[in-house]
Amino acid sequence: MTLPSLGIALLPVLLFLVGLILMDSYKLVARRTVLAALAAGAAAALLAYGVNVLLLRVGVAPALLKGALAPLVEETLKALWVAHLVRRERVGFLVDAGILGFAVGAGFALVENLYYQEALHDPNPILWVVRGLGTAVMHGGTTAIFGIVSKDRADRAGAATLACFVPGLALAAVAHAAFNLLAFNPLLGVVAVLVGMPLLLLAAFERSEQATRDWLGSDLDADVELLEQVHEGTVPDTPTGQYLESLRSHLPGPVVADILCLLEIHLELALRAKGMLLARAAGLDVPPDPDVRARLAEREYLEQAIGPTGRLAVRPLVRRHGRDLWQIHLMRQR
Repeated sequence: MTLPSLGIALLPVLLFLVGLILMDSYKLVARRTVLAALAAGAAAALLAYGVNVLLLRVGVAPALLKGALAPLVEETLKALWVAHLVRRERVGFLVDAGILGFAVGAGFALVENLYYQEALHDPNPILWVVRGLGTAVMHGGTTAIFGIVSKDRADRAGAATLACFVPGLALAAVAHAAFNLLAFNPLLGVVAVLVGMPLLLLAAFERSEQATRDWLGSDLDADVELLEQVHEGTVPDTPTGQYLESLRSHLPGPVVADILCLLEIHLELALRAKGMLLARAAGLDVPPDPDVRARLAEREYLEQAIGPTGRLAVRPLVRRHGRDLWQIHLMRQR
């Protein structure tokens, strides 16, 4: 193993990942989340190695493994961590899904290239250009594709069901298999990856930035208006107030009062999260607010206090899915 070949094998995919993070105007993906994704990708590589060896031992033809089974196995294992984050509402926008997907693929590629460095002992720079600029970026790009497509479908469906992940996984596996089929001309595969992946990710970034701006614009106005009504005591004259009044015939008065307090805290936290995003887009680093943790703790206490029936009743007011949950998670990271 030579130092130049090691650098060619490992550095390009990491530099690509750093570039994606720097391109994100809102800087929503925390450093520790990226590191966790890299570790998840490395673990997926180790698992994929074991599965592929097992498939060869049970008699699967190498050509079938390389052309179809290995891409499906590897993309499935890489996708698991991204799917976990999407299902737990830890991904806010398409660009976040793309960055985390690429980070998982980068972790996978780093372990794979280190293995090949030890196994091949080949100093040929062309080989490591293909692996570093082609295979490694391909691994990151296909998992980014999975994350972007899955997040998009989950947003459209309103929930991250199993069906949301199938199209992205199929597309990633097909792209991986197509790259493997270009083994007869590996430099062509490198060119295809270096041209196709940036264009795809740039399109996802642009769409995500527009979605973020639209969401901030529409939800910010609605949250401000409702919070003002709560503070001014004019909620009873609104549809929200009428809904709360209807709950009095089904729930004890103290529970309805706690629901109103929960709504107020939820709106305050949501507005702080949106304000933080706007500040980041303007290049400002907002320091952590010491009051946030207390408000989060109070929110959790109220959710427990109102009980299962109260939590069911409050769903129309305090939405518990999509970006509504994600922005609360964002405040917990502060």
